[in-house]
Formats: sequence, structure tokens, C-alpha cells
Amino acid sequence: MISAIVCGAGGRMGGRIITLLSKMEEITLVGAVERPGHPLLGKDIGESLGLGTLGVPVVDNLSKVLDKGDVVIDFTHIDSALRHIEMVMGASKAIVVGTTGFDENHMEKVRKLAGNGRCLVAPNMSVGVNLLFKLAYDVAKTLGNDFDVEILEAHHNQKKDAPSGTAMKLGQQVANALGRDLSAVGVYGRKGMVGARTKEEIGMQVIRGGDIVGEHTVFFIGTGERIELTHRAMSRDNFARGAIRAALWLVHQPNGLYDMQDVLGLKES
Repeated sequence: MISAIVCGAGGRMGGRIITLLSKMEEITLVGAVERPGHPLLGKDIGESLGLGTLGVPVVDNLSKVLDKGDVVIDFTHIDSALRHIEMVMGASKAIVVGTTGFDENHMEKVRKLAGNGRCLVAPNMSVGVNLLFKLAYDVAKTLGNDFDVEILEAHHNQKKDAPSGTAMKLGQQVANALGRDLSAVGVYGRKGMVGARTKEEIGMQVIRGGDIVGEHTVFFIGTGERIELTHRAMSRDNFARGAIRAALWLVHQPNGLYDMQDVLGLKES
């Protein structure tokens, strides 16, 4: 039996992960973590989520429960996630991070830490989205420079970061396939007299509204034709199931840094 700790237990994703964990036999919840001052602190997380008593009180620091778990699942924010990674790597354990907003500086720090434990960082835990990452790479590689690439993403009105981590990953996949530097050719929204579109740029557009769980489309636009690759998430359970699948996989791996492409066997050889 694998024991799991969820950081961000009172959030939308944390709640769905815990709900699914409560119904599983091969993995069990042993810890629930929230930020200091959160209203759920000290309460049984199962009772708080309407699942009945689970015997897991919400605590305000991962260090208070880390020794109980085999793997940590983190859906918090950048600062907390980095602290949790450092803590988990220091204990030579495993952590699955679904928190978004990591930039290259953050990832450089994570890469240095990951040699001491098992760390999986993914901007999106959905199996379908991770297949989309591979498809975007393959289509871009096949089409080459003859098609313009634009990425459109839509999320609910409470999402704080933009573009989404998933959209940025899609842009990076396309850039890698085309031999481009996304930091140099990425264009994030357009306004005013911006001039004609260059062949190298990869456009990124953002929609925020209502309760949209998450939608991503990659447009490959040529002369007289276009290809659209779209993924629409109708439920957060897609991400929760993916995170649990990643956790079950990660505990059996050697030390190192991984992503969902590793879990699903989609990495380019």
C-alpha cells in the first residue's frame, strides 16, 4: 500500500484528488496540508469534503506529516511548491507537482534538487493533454516552416497565471520541433499596429471566463488549409486521476526529474 500526502488539500484540485484517493485500494491518504491560517486547519479533511471521517487532520506544514508518506502530491503555488520539493528531496522521497507557473529559473533549481529523490513536474496531468503535447510536436515537425502556428487557451475567471502552463508547454513543443527559441519568437496577444506576422513567431492568445475547466487549441495555418488540435477538459477529475497515476508510477522510479510524458511512455527516444 502506497501512502500519499496532498498539499493544497482545501483547493479545487486537492479536494478532487482526495475524493478519488478515498475510493482506491492501492494508495491511501495519510496527510493533508494547507497554508497557515486556512479555515480547514485542524479539521478532518474527509469530513470537510463530505467523505466521512478519514482520520487525517489538515496541518499547516508538510514537515509535520512528511515522515508518514511515500509520495507527496502538490497543487499549491510556486513558492510553496518549491519549498515542498526541497523538503521532499531532502528526505529522499517522491513528489508529484501539478502547480503551474514554473519558469526556467525555477526549473533549474528543481533540476539541481531532483538528484536526491524522485520529482515529477507537469503543467497538466491529463492523459489527453499529454497526448496533445506529443501530437503538437509531431505535426509541427512534419509541417515545418510552411504553416503559421497559433495557440489559444481558455480557463475559468479565477485562474491567476496567463498563458497557462499547458499553453506554454504546447508552445515549447512546437518550438522544439521547429528548432526555434520560444523566448525569442513567442508573441503573447496583439494590439495596435503590430505589423505583418513573421514566419517564425508562435502566437499565444488567452481567454478567461466563467467556470471553463480548461481548453487548448493549436492552430497550424497554411495557405488554403489549416489543422486544429484541440483538447477540452470537462472535469477536474481528468487532472486528479492523472496526478494519482503519476504518484503510483513515481514511487517505483530511481531518483531524478520526470514529467507526464515519462509516465505515459510518450518521450521521444
